[in-house]
Amino acid sequence: MVRIYRFSGVRPVPAAAPEIAAVPYDVVTADEARAIIARNPKSFLRVSRSDAELPDTPPLDDHVYKRAREMFVALEQEGLLKKDIELCMYLYRVQHDGDTFLGLCCCLDVDDYRKNNIRRHEQTRYDKEEDRTRHIETVRAHNGPVVLLYRDVADIFSFIESQVARNQPPAAEVRTEQGILHQIFRISDPEVLARLERQFASVPSLYIADGHHRAKAAVNLADRIIASGRTPDDEVCRFMGVMFAHDRVKIHGYSRLLTDLGTYSPDSFLKKLGDCFTVRPYGTVNGSGYNIPPAIADPGKYHVVHLYLAGTWYECTRPRVPGATPLDALDVAVLQKHVLEDMLGITDPRGDARLQYLGGARPVADLEKLVDSGTYRLAFAMQPVRVETVLSIADAGGIMPPKSTWFEPKLLSGLVIHSFD
Repeated sequence: MVRIYRFSGVRPVPAAAPEIAAVPYDVVTADEARAIIARNPKSFLRVSRSDAELPDTPPLDDHVYKRAREMFVALEQEGLLKKDIELCMYLYRVQHDGDTFLGLCCCLDVDDYRKNNIRRHEQTRYDKEEDRTRHIETVRAHNGPVVLLYRDVADIFSFIESQVARNQPPAAEVRTEQGILHQIFRISDPEVLARLERQFASVPSLYIADGHHRAKAAVNLADRIIASGRTPDDEVCRFMGVMFAHDRVKIHGYSRLLTDLGTYSPDSFLKKLGDCFTVRPYGTVNGSGYNIPPAIADPGKYHVVHLYLAGTWYECTRPRVPGATPLDALDVAVLQKHVLEDMLGITDPRGDARLQYLGGARPVADLEKLVDSGTYRLAFAMQPVRVETVLSIADAGGIMPPKSTWFEPKLLSGLVIHSFD
């Protein structure tokens, strides 16, 4: 059983939404955030990435978090952000390249996270947990949504979809530079809200798709208040999520980039790679695509990885092991074990500076450019993981290798905020 809650969202006034809405804090560097803020001083990055405006201050300094709070309050005082009087839920719709994604924005209980009713498939890093915990505590708001998936056990999605027409026009609408349309619809009808609460009561588990650190930070804050002997407010014990039906999202592969080949030359690397994969030149690749279709017949029987090295694409295949666990059967797990660890000595995929990642919603041509420019020596383009595989690993308590999945849609920050003032 999953508990969902109404809340009074803090939202930009419609005219200000396009300027305030911002990319998530963790997809831009401080330098990139600083450049965005310079072009658009109303960007919500002034709250979510306040360190960008304090380049000479250590990123975990108290002044960084106080600055975030000041920027949040300033947006409210200027009348650009306003809090709904009623307790509501919200629909978040994203439209891009012919795809439509529709999720329900509400609050979730940190206790469901503790009880594993809200399941995760990635490890969190302590430093990132600490950053977001202090940010939430000081700003007194959850300003970035956690993206979650649910199995649609009671035709919930159809009911959610039916509410879009009832709530026209949208309460906020933003079109990004990439042409992606983000819309927010407010649900305040008590009967509709009660029905949604009943429907999700029949959902046994939610699955975090994006926002593992934001969710864990919310739990951390509640736990710290309890440990101090205080009783946390109900709103502090809840965090904001946007829930999507699991069969109505997309997953892309997450590419790997390497700065060097270790002791190998390109030729010796390919020869050694042939000990664990069958390696064949692939031919011409559609650079505008997000992934590379396997050329091998019956790819379901094989691990398939595409390698870009010295100006040539190769298809690397390896037969799947019958009876392997869902975790061991991941292409990224096989690549990590046989290539990154055994060949290159990269045992810490989270911290080794030789290994970098590129999100899956980037065209293949970006990988080629990064290698051709000399920034990296080679790239591995990964096949997308099935959503059911992610859920089954989470159900079994497994932890996937870092950067195994790139979920779509990616949501903006600043369009709906859960505050607990």
